[in-house]
Amino acid sequence: MSLVWIILGLMLLVIGGEFLVRSSVALSFKLKISKMVIGMTVVSFATSAPELLVSLNAALTGSPAIAINNVIGSNIANIGLVLGITALVSSIAVDKSFYKLNWPVMMVFSIVLYYFLKNDDHLRPLEGAVLFGGLILFLIVLIKSAKKDTIPEEVDESLAIVSNFKITLWLLIGAVALYFGSEWLVDGAKELATMLGVSDAVIAATVIAIGTSVPELAASVIAAVKKEKALSLGNLIGSNIFNIGSVLGLTSIVKTIPVTDAAILDHDIFWMLAFSAVLIPLIILPKRLNISRYKGLLLVVAYGAFIFLAFRSQV
Repeated sequence: MSLVWIILGLMLLVIGGEFLVRSSVALSFKLKISKMVIGMTVVSFATSAPELLVSLNAALTGSPAIAINNVIGSNIANIGLVLGITALVSSIAVDKSFYKLNWPVMMVFSIVLYYFLKNDDHLRPLEGAVLFGGLILFLIVLIKSAKKDTIPEEVDESLAIVSNFKITLWLLIGAVALYFGSEWLVDGAKELATMLGVSDAVIAATVIAIGTSVPELAASVIAAVKKEKALSLGNLIGSNIFNIGSVLGLTSIVKTIPVTDAAILDHDIFWMLAFSAVLIPLIILPKRLNISRYKGLLLVVAYGAFIFLAFRSQV
């Protein structure tokens, strides 16, 4: 039954996230916000809503390990699973801005998160405010450095003519779906962890993280098969920055998140740091600014090793 709750929860989170993105973008058009700013801020925040609701729900219902590893596992899956499989389908060209802005910022956020957690085994409101403030600063720099005619692909211009009634309806559907989706996913994850005899942290870093990455993975693979721009590495790295800055940042502002599972600091966060750090040698050697199929295979194999070791450590 736990798997049923997890699947239903993930489905509701996907539906809720989609409706929230649509309503947020449509509302932003009504408020005369530029398309570039909508794509870089509104869409990014809205797409982080499912993870935010899951982490917030987990923190408030006494499952802090799920709150933390929901983000850590998602960041690992974004690189090892999504980027790896997409590169296997079609090699990915990397923009120079990746190692000039996005990658360094992701590494800073990852290292700061490790320091905050390692310091006293808690992520406190002040530390959450620092993470969220850093995210806002990053967005300001990103917007200022972007070309004025840049319109991110995620912005659907047809949403500019949506009625106020539809916006309100979409917002309500999104909020209800996200609420129940997060409830069912967290409850199902707790049940599954108990049934398998593993910790909440392992389920969050594996099952939940893979589940929340499936929509992004599907979209990336379909685009790669169609020979379209398969995946913007900048957007993927941006997602990792958002996960730490907005999901953990905002959740810890609402409630201090304690580290209740030693594996988070002894195991999982080092995998996240390693997957983040390895991107630089991957895009430089041997062919610069390109993630080829065999590099994608290396990422997927490494991700498989992470999943295997995560479960084996519990045996």
